[in-house]
Amino acid sequence: MPTLCSAGQLEFEALGSRKVTASFDGGAITSNAGALLLRQTDRRIGLSRQVAACFKDGRDQELIEHSLETLIAQRVHGIALGYEDLNDHDELRHDPVLGLISGKLEARRSGCAVLAGKSTLNRLEHAPSSDNDRYRKIGVDENAMKELFVSLFIQAHTTAPRRLILDLDATDDPIHGNQEDRFFHGYYKCYCYLPLYIFCGRELLLAKLRPANIDASAGAKEEIAWIVARLRHTKSG
Repeated sequence: MPTLCSAGQLEFEALGSRKVTASFDGGAITSNAGALLLRQTDRRIGLSRQVAACFKDGRDQELIEHSLETLIAQRVHGIALGYEDLNDHDELRHDPVLGLISGKLEARRSGCAVLAGKSTLNRLEHAPSSDNDRYRKIGVDENAMKELFVSLFIQAHTTAPRRLILDLDATDDPIHGNQEDRFFHGYYKCYCYLPLYIFCGRELLLAKLRPANIDASAGAKEEIAWIVARLRHTKSG
């Protein structure tokens, strides 16, 4: 029986005037082509846009090369593709596929890469939660970021589920330097953090970074109470 083949070309949502297609006739090949599906998902749920809304950008928008939403999209998509280390972005900032899914194809200024390098992304990840830092122009609203995880979960359901089972997990996040709150954990036999995760099924509701010199359940009761109250408020509303 002959194989039923799909169309020879796939059409994706355009970026500005640029047409985005995937074909199977050879030519230039990239191992990250599947990342186009990440772009479609991101645009559908507005993940990069909603995460960017949790930050405050005090930079002069006329002078910057990399917008806040582009920085967020670059970092999130990079992690999804397996590039967890910021050092990877000194090469990835020239990657046209990552630029495409991050919403940027060309640099505004000559001599600049399309995407940000490790130093710029590092400043994003160390954005302070206080407005009193005079040297860093990008800040983060930690409460808004915490709220976002639950909001994304709620947005994924058209009707409220009759039953929810929350799964709590504490695991090691190994540390290889002299970071603040660095402690040795006897069970994991390494220096690490001990983050708390709360899931409902496969959906993440909370990710809280904690030092490793605490009990695995520390703070869990308060976080569960907050999540349950938030979910019940949505259902009653």
